[in-house]
Amino acid sequence: MRKFAPIESISQELVRFDMQLLRKPDIKGKEYQQGNLAGYETREYLLEKWGRQCAYCGVKDVPFQIEHIHPKSKGGSNSISNLTLSCEKCNTKKGTRDIKEFLKKDPTRLEEILKQVKIPLADAAAVNTTRFALLEVLKATGLPVETGSGGLTKFNRSQQKLDKTHWIDAACVGKSTPILNIRGVNPLIITANGHGTRQMCGTDKFGFPSRHRTNKQIHFSFQTGDIVKAVVTSGKKVGKYAGRVLCRATGSFDIATKTGRISGISHKYCLATHKKDGYSYSF
Repeated sequence: MRKFAPIESISQELVRFDMQLLRKPDIKGKEYQQGNLAGYETREYLLEKWGRQCAYCGVKDVPFQIEHIHPKSKGGSNSISNLTLSCEKCNTKKGTRDIKEFLKKDPTRLEEILKQVKIPLADAAAVNTTRFALLEVLKATGLPVETGSGGLTKFNRSQQKLDKTHWIDAACVGKSTPILNIRGVNPLIITANGHGTRQMCGTDKFGFPSRHRTNKQIHFSFQTGDIVKAVVTSGKKVGKYAGRVLCRATGSFDIATKTGRISGISHKYCLATHKKDGYSYSF
């Protein structure tokens, strides 16, 4: 990509939540926030941990309040492990009562909540090693690399009131996110489709492997999936066509164009403009 674009730095979304912000025990201010981002990470973490529903009654799709499971007036801490989500009705009803007193008539829900409380914060930060391996590869480029959490990405996007799409989220990763002007931007969507080299195993009548075959088709130096341009000068299909090609051993190809599939185009008229590389491209 650096051959085509003047890349000066890299931002990688490494983890879902910023656990350093969540581990601080003293969450102060409006909605127990330590600044906008800490409060945002806290709220997103609680929404994820408690299934985006009230911990006490299970209601969904209502405004939630951040609530102390063990009330502060009775020794409860401000640690995030003592916080949960509650609808306004349940929060008011619970008041300053201890959770065991509040849910003494519903021991099943009480047990579920106390069990959920014990789930360690590390679970939210568990990521596969691929992300960290990618981080090391990115650092090896010699470019400045910053990392951020998914909560930070959402915070950056929400602050600018931008729509949730993959490409906008990608532009909102990290603390260095600029003010984005997306008016008139038409992103190139790249989708991984594979190289068509998957092997399929055939078996004999006893069930043992007997042959392997792939769906990779190469005929007359063209491969199904190549992007080609065809200028047909004679016959019923006179015209210019561009699109992905479906190859046949007969040399009669199909081309998938924007307006539909064109059948029966001879390979003699085709010129490859982009060889299949395992990806599809669209706007």
